[in-house]
Amino acid sequence: MSGSPGLRLLVVDDERLVRLGLSGILSSAPDVEVVGEAADGVEAVEVARATRPDVALVDVRMPRCDGIEATRRLRALPSPPAVVVLTAFDLDRYVYEAVQAGACGFLLKDAPEERLLAAVRGAVEGVALFDARLTLRLVGRFAARTRAGTELRRRLTPREETLLLELASGSGNAAIAARLDITEATVKTHVSHILAKLGLQTRVQAVVLAYESGLVGTDPRSPR
Repeated sequence: MSGSPGLRLLVVDDERLVRLGLSGILSSAPDVEVVGEAADGVEAVEVARATRPDVALVDVRMPRCDGIEATRRLRALPSPPAVVVLTAFDLDRYVYEAVQAGACGFLLKDAPEERLLAAVRGAVEGVALFDARLTLRLVGRFAARTRAGTELRRRLTPREETLLLELASGSGNAAIAARLDITEATVKTHVSHILAKLGLQTRVQAVVLAYESGLVGTDPRSPR
């Protein structure tokens, strides 16, 4: 494991060679420190309590406790890590369940190294990163649900609605602050208010709700 300071990462996969491979790839980045590994969701929660990672990279199919349940349990910890779900199985239901459980990213295991690093780094800010092969189908599924954009707008101020649209574009705090000419601290405050008003835990869940309600269009590259 890397001794370098930086983003603290937990790698969770039931295959030892996969864990070693992911740990080796990600710890080679100067800003990533792999602080723990786990073979299933139960062990992941135990290791997370002991090591307090910033991000957990979690496989879906594991014994005892799969990645979806592991995500729920990790997000319920007093100091929850952001969770990026990683799987070899290209199945829509896993994407939806992962998001509902609190994941802020979903990638297939054949994702290139730079994509893995982008997902892990973005997770710290809550920036959603999904495999491009899954995103359009995922958004299409959300957009087909009951549209309730008017109700959603009633619950948010105009500024909060603008922030939600910025989140849906996949922007991080710094980019949003620059575009809206406000501080990053103000962005974080607005995001916290949005989550509280909508009864949500993560930024990506707020983005999902924006798509489900019809507030955001079905093309994730053109959210406005």
